[in-house]
Amino acid sequence: MPQLRFEHGPVLIGVVHLAPLPGSPRGGAGPSSWLSAALRDARALARGGCDALLVENFGDVPFYPASVPPETVACMARVLGEVRAAHPKLPLGVNVLRNDARSALGLCAAFDLEFLRVNVHAGAAVSDQGILEGRAHETLRERARLCPRAAILADVHVKHATPLAQESLAEATAELVGRALADAVIVSGRATGSPPSARSVAEVASAAGRAPVLIGSGLDLRNAESLLGECSGAIVGTALKRGGRVRARVDEARVRAFATLLRRLARERVS
Repeated sequence: MPQLRFEHGPVLIGVVHLAPLPGSPRGGAGPSSWLSAALRDARALARGGCDALLVENFGDVPFYPASVPPETVACMARVLGEVRAAHPKLPLGVNVLRNDARSALGLCAAFDLEFLRVNVHAGAAVSDQGILEGRAHETLRERARLCPRAAILADVHVKHATPLAQESLAEATAELVGRALADAVIVSGRATGSPPSARSVAEVASAAGRAPVLIGSGLDLRNAESLLGECSGAIVGTALKRGGRVRARVDEARVRAFATLLRRLARERVS
């Protein structure tokens, strides 16, 4: 099976933003719509040169704060199964929004996924869904039971939320790695498509120790070189779409340009 490897980074993880799924307020369309769109975007990301794919139920706003309903998990399972079959050589991960790590672990176990993204793995944050609570104590134990090889990519001071505690970004990162045992740390801006500051990236990279650090939002061709200097890669969605519009289709040419840039940066690191 493929592996998500960071030592030769920076790696490019392309996001498959799912359209509204059945049961969500904007849902109602059949699989011919949301499944076809997901497979089309995954194909463009793979052909364009992404190193890995991440599937998330982006269209299901407003999100459940914790557990999502069975129909959401079932629909995501159908997508993941078909994406895995179509692109067996690419590492594949899942993010069950807003913070359902348990369902994500179940999907990892079912499809032998390489990783999951967890928005609030430790601590707590206030968001439009209310208070999101980290459940690292449960997530780590369930991972050991269900899918021990799946890496946990955890956000620090996640976007679209405000941390309840007064800890600095560096303190939160150290706790995330040292006590919540995250395998990699994701640093993002305030919202989808918003980049983190160079200062924030440097602060997280310094506090993360040997844990890989990923840019989680807002990376584009203009800021990639400056932000990726101390990072192992990036999770990119919006910038890979036509016109850089979050609800547009993935643009294979944009993906290729991004992949080319990151491979050049990887070569420069080796030399």
